Amino acid sequence: MKPHLALSVVAPAGDQIRTGRKRLEIRKWQPDTLPLRDLLIVQNQQRLSSTGLREDPAGKVSALVDVMAVREWRKEDLAATCAAQWEPGWLAWELSNVRPLARIGAVPARLRIYEIELPNE
Repeated sequence: MKPHLALSVVAPAGDQIRTGRKRLEIRKWQPDTLPLRDLLIVQNQQRLSSTGLREDPAGKVSALVDVMAVREWRKEDLAATCAAQWEPGWLAWELSNVRPLARIGAVPARLRIYEIELPNE
């Protein structure tokens, strides 16, 4: 079984990505390599932090996406990020080829991009 690369997002971002409403993911950092294909989006309920909670064992699989480009986040991107307000200095990950996945049992949500094997795969 080949592991997937995964990225965790705080609810409701996973649902918004899954339905195509959220087309940009905003981060302070970017992936080491692009394009990043078949990235598994894992939705969790608690914000993870390098200084606090580092893993949430109750994550939920939302979708597979491709990240083809990362660029500076702009004010006009606000609707595509489902954010309440814009702030300079962030990066916009352009999400494409969104493939919603069937809900499965809990999977771990972790910081940054991480490897995960899905149960029943």
